[in-house]
Amino acid sequence: MKICTIIGARPQFIKAAPVSRALNAIPGMQECLVHTGQHYDSNMSDVFFTELGIPKPHRNLEIGSGNHGAQTGRMLEALERVMLEEQPDWVLVYGDTNSTLAGALAAAKLHIPIAHVEAGLRSFNKRMPEEINRILTDHAASLLFTPTDTATHHLEQEGIATSLIEQVGDVMYDAALYYGEIARQKSHVLDRLGLQPEGYILSTVHRAENTGDPKRLQAIFEGLQKVSSNIPVILPMHPRTRATLEKNGQLDLTQGITLIEPVGYLDMVMLERHAALIATDSGGVQKEAYFYQRPCVTLRDETEWVELVELGWNTLLTPNNGKQIADSILKQIGTSGRPENLYGEGNSADLIARRLVQ
Repeated sequence: MKICTIIGARPQFIKAAPVSRALNAIPGMQECLVHTGQHYDSNMSDVFFTELGIPKPHRNLEIGSGNHGAQTGRMLEALERVMLEEQPDWVLVYGDTNSTLAGALAAAKLHIPIAHVEAGLRSFNKRMPEEINRILTDHAASLLFTPTDTATHHLEQEGIATSLIEQVGDVMYDAALYYGEIARQKSHVLDRLGLQPEGYILSTVHRAENTGDPKRLQAIFEGLQKVSSNIPVILPMHPRTRATLEKNGQLDLTQGITLIEPVGYLDMVMLERHAALIATDSGGVQKEAYFYQRPCVTLRDETEWVELVELGWNTLLTPNNGKQIADSILKQIGTSGRPENLYGEGNSADLIARRLVQ
């Protein structure tokens, strides 16, 4: 049996690692790993394959960056050629990136069954490119692996047959459990940056809804600047965010914030685990904050991970005002939400692999 796995961005490398390990443990299973090249910087790509023990991709399409339509179109064309050559039994896609949608569309046109990991998430904001990618991929898929009750309910409400839905938990939780001890042994990022546990705020900013709006971006960095006068703020700088700040003439807004290059997964785990609070616009980082029981402020209008808000682990904040952002971050330090098992038992990858074999 052959599975063609499509990945292209940092969160997908993390999600694919435990699933690839589970697939490779099954006799007779063959996985063809295809990297679209959506994230191509070595700090955003190569380091993850090394640290997570992901097999070297069989194909690297080296698509690179670009506008959504052009990038997705180039991926679609290249992926169709790969699928025609490889003739897989299934195409496996993750999450909500352009790589996800391109993989699903290419497979659907060739009548290859599609399995979607992290299906059913909804922000209900169709201005977000990720929301469109999620919806279209879910409705093209033959097998939908959901992480939560809420995600399963969304699919049922949209009329997707329950026979196509498998609630398996979250593969990112599998990764957090598996790589947590490895990170403790191998990562020295706190010593390297001179940080004390719970003595800093960790922040990430990369969403197009924030980087594409100079006023929102200004509010976020003004807020982080204000916070940094009380407690150090560590921010691994996404290449797109840096380029946007430079283009807008807003780099002075980063003064007082400790900017570092993007870090690998093991260093990120340690930074998340020991932060006093995490302020982010990332979907995956919201969950990782919860895995490590860290309070989180999400700098967005809405989130697909509504359970974290409902349980009190996550505070949702529209980033329009720097002072409001700073006040919210400082107020949430030291808080915690209600304990609940949201994302499965840490065996999601095994459940996915077994279901695909069946």
